[in-house]
Amino acid sequence: MTTIERLWEGDYELPAEDGLYFADGRAYDVDITPGAPAGLTVLEPFDVDAMLAEDPSWVTAVGVLAVVELGDGGLLWGGEGGMGADGFLARLTADRKLVWAVFFSDSNPFDRIRVTGNVATCHSTAEFELAVDIDDPRNPVPRVSDSPPDAPASTG
Repeated sequence: MTTIERLWEGDYELPAEDGLYFADGRAYDVDITPGAPAGLTVLEPFDVDAMLAEDPSWVTAVGVLAVVELGDGGLLWGGEGGMGADGFLARLTADRKLVWAVFFSDSNPFDRIRVTGNVATCHSTAEFELAVDIDDPRNPVPRVSDSPPDAPASTG
Protein backbone atom coordinates (compact mmCIF):
# COMPACT_ATOMS: atom_id res chain seq x y z
CA MET A 1 0.00 0.00 0.00
CA THR A 2 1.41 3.42 -0.94
CA THR A 3 1.72 6.39 1.41
CA ILE A 4 -1.10 8.18 -0.41
CA GLU A 5 -3.39 5.16 -0.10
CA ARG A 6 -2.64 4.88 3.64
CA LEU A 7 -3.38 8.57 4.22
CA TRP A 8 -6.61 8.41 2.23
CA GLU A 9 -7.93 5.16 3.66
CA GLY A 10 -7.20 6.20 7.22
CA ASP A 11 -8.94 9.55 7.61
CA TYR A 12 -9.28 11.01 4.09
CA GLU A 13 -5.97 12.83 4.44
CA LEU A 14 -3.63 14.26 1.82
CA PRO A 15 -0.19 15.85 1.99
CA ALA A 16 -0.57 19.57 2.78
CA GLU A 17 1.56 20.38 -0.26
CA ASP A 18 0.28 21.64 -3.61
CA GLY A 19 0.30 18.54 -5.75
CA LEU A 20 -1.39 15.96 -7.92
CA TYR A 21 -1.32 12.62 -6.11
CA PHE A 22 -2.07 9.24 -7.67
CA ALA A 23 -2.96 6.21 -5.56
CA ASP A 24 0.00 4.31 -7.04
CA GLY A 25 2.39 6.77 -5.36
CA ARG A 26 3.18 9.13 -8.24
CA ALA A 27 3.09 12.82 -7.30
CA TYR A 28 3.50 16.04 -9.31
CA ASP A 29 3.87 19.68 -8.38
CA VAL A 30 0.91 21.79 -9.53
CA ASP A 31 0.28 25.50 -9.95
CA ILE A 32 -2.94 27.43 -10.26
CA THR A 33 -2.34 29.26 -13.54
CA PRO A 34 -5.14 31.67 -14.50
CA GLY A 35 -3.74 32.14 -18.03
CA ALA A 36 -3.58 28.41 -18.77
CA PRO A 37 -6.52 26.89 -20.65
CA ALA A 38 -7.47 24.62 -17.73
CA GLY A 39 -6.54 27.10 -15.01
CA LEU A 40 -3.80 24.85 -13.67
CA THR A 41 -0.43 23.52 -14.73
CA VAL A 42 0.98 20.11 -13.81
CA LEU A 43 4.73 20.45 -13.27
CA GLU A 44 7.59 18.13 -12.32
CA PRO A 45 7.19 14.87 -10.40
CA PHE A 46 8.35 14.74 -6.80
CA ASP A 47 8.91 12.08 -4.14
CA VAL A 48 6.03 12.30 -1.67
CA ASP A 49 7.67 9.74 0.64
CA ALA A 50 10.83 11.84 0.92
CA MET A 51 8.76 14.99 1.54
CA LEU A 52 6.78 13.35 4.34
CA ALA A 53 9.93 11.75 5.81
CA GLU A 54 11.18 15.30 6.46
CA ASP A 55 7.90 16.28 8.15
CA PRO A 56 5.42 13.44 8.76
CA SER A 57 2.86 15.89 10.17
CA TRP A 58 2.63 17.78 6.84
CA VAL A 59 -0.80 16.27 6.09
CA THR A 60 -4.35 17.55 6.30
CA ALA A 61 -7.75 15.93 6.52
CA VAL A 62 -10.14 16.96 3.77
CA GLY A 63 -13.83 17.77 4.01
CA VAL A 64 -16.26 17.17 1.15
CA LEU A 65 -18.41 20.04 -0.15
CA ALA A 66 -19.35 18.71 -3.60
CA VAL A 67 -19.96 15.21 -4.96
CA VAL A 68 -20.60 14.08 -8.52
CA GLU A 69 -21.45 10.46 -9.29
CA LEU A 70 -19.79 9.15 -12.44
CA GLY A 71 -21.28 6.69 -14.90
CA ASP A 72 -18.77 3.98 -13.94
CA GLY A 73 -19.92 4.08 -10.32
CA GLY A 74 -16.99 6.25 -9.30
CA LEU A 75 -17.17 9.65 -7.67
CA LEU A 76 -15.63 13.09 -7.94
CA TRP A 77 -15.24 14.97 -4.69
CA GLY A 78 -14.41 18.62 -4.18
CA GLY A 79 -13.91 20.40 -0.92
CA GLU A 80 -11.59 21.87 1.65
CA GLY A 81 -8.55 21.04 3.73
CA GLY A 82 -7.66 21.91 7.30
CA MET A 83 -6.87 25.58 6.64
CA GLY A 84 -9.32 28.11 5.23
CA ALA A 85 -7.50 28.59 1.94
CA ASP A 86 -7.06 24.85 1.21
CA GLY A 87 -8.97 23.14 -1.58
CA PHE A 88 -8.95 19.69 -3.11
CA LEU A 89 -10.43 17.63 -5.93
CA ALA A 90 -10.41 13.84 -6.00
CA ARG A 91 -11.53 10.96 -8.18
CA LEU A 92 -12.61 7.87 -6.30
CA THR A 93 -13.74 4.37 -7.14
CA ALA A 94 -17.27 3.27 -6.25
CA ASP A 95 -16.00 2.06 -2.86
CA ARG A 96 -14.28 5.42 -2.20
CA LYS A 97 -10.73 4.29 -2.87
CA LEU A 98 -8.56 7.06 -4.23
CA VAL A 99 -7.65 7.16 -7.92
CA TRP A 100 -6.10 10.65 -7.83
CA ALA A 101 -6.35 13.88 -5.85
CA VAL A 102 -5.21 17.45 -6.40
CA PHE A 103 -4.51 19.58 -3.33
CA PHE A 104 -3.96 23.35 -3.27
CA SER A 105 -2.97 25.39 -0.23
CA ASP A 106 -4.30 28.66 -1.66
CA SER A 107 -7.26 27.86 -3.93
CA ASN A 108 -10.00 28.06 -1.30
CA PRO A 109 -12.47 25.16 -1.16
CA PHE A 110 -14.06 23.71 -4.29
CA ASP A 111 -17.82 23.83 -3.82
CA ARG A 112 -19.23 22.97 -7.27
CA ILE A 113 -18.30 20.47 -9.97
CA ARG A 114 -19.74 20.03 -13.46
CA VAL A 115 -18.74 17.07 -15.65
CA THR A 116 -18.97 17.14 -19.45
CA GLY A 117 -17.58 14.04 -21.10
CA ASN A 118 -14.33 13.34 -19.31
CA VAL A 119 -13.71 16.96 -18.22
CA ALA A 120 -14.65 18.21 -14.77
CA THR A 121 -15.01 21.97 -14.31
CA CYS A 122 -14.52 22.80 -10.65
CA HIS A 123 -15.57 26.09 -9.03
CA SER A 124 -13.65 27.52 -6.08
CA THR A 125 -15.16 29.75 -3.41
CA ALA A 126 -12.43 32.19 -4.49
CA GLU A 127 -14.53 32.59 -7.69
CA PHE A 128 -12.32 30.89 -10.25
CA GLU A 129 -12.54 27.58 -12.08
CA LEU A 130 -10.19 24.74 -12.91
CA ALA A 131 -10.79 22.05 -15.51
CA VAL A 132 -9.33 18.57 -15.26
CA ASP A 133 -9.45 15.39 -17.31
CA ILE A 134 -11.10 12.99 -14.86
CA ASP A 135 -9.18 10.04 -16.31
CA ASP A 136 -5.77 11.70 -15.91
CA PRO A 137 -5.43 15.33 -14.74
CA ARG A 138 -2.04 15.56 -16.48
CA ASN A 139 -3.83 15.54 -19.85
CA PRO A 140 -4.58 18.95 -21.38
CA VAL A 141 -8.23 20.00 -21.51
CA PRO A 142 -10.13 22.75 -23.35
CA ARG A 143 -10.22 26.28 -22.01
CA VAL A 144 -12.35 26.83 -18.91
CA SER A 145 -15.46 28.90 -19.62
CA ASP A 146 -16.01 32.21 -17.86
CA SER A 147 -19.32 31.05 -16.41
CA PRO A 148 -19.56 29.09 -13.15
CA PRO A 149 -21.06 25.62 -13.08
CA ASP A 150 -24.83 25.83 -13.48
CA ALA A 151 -25.88 24.38 -10.16
CA PRO A 152 -24.24 23.17 -6.99
CA ALA A 153 -23.39 19.50 -6.98
CA SER A 154 -24.87 17.31 -4.33
CA THR A 155 -23.02 17.20 -1.03
CA GLY A 156 -22.27 14.37 1.30
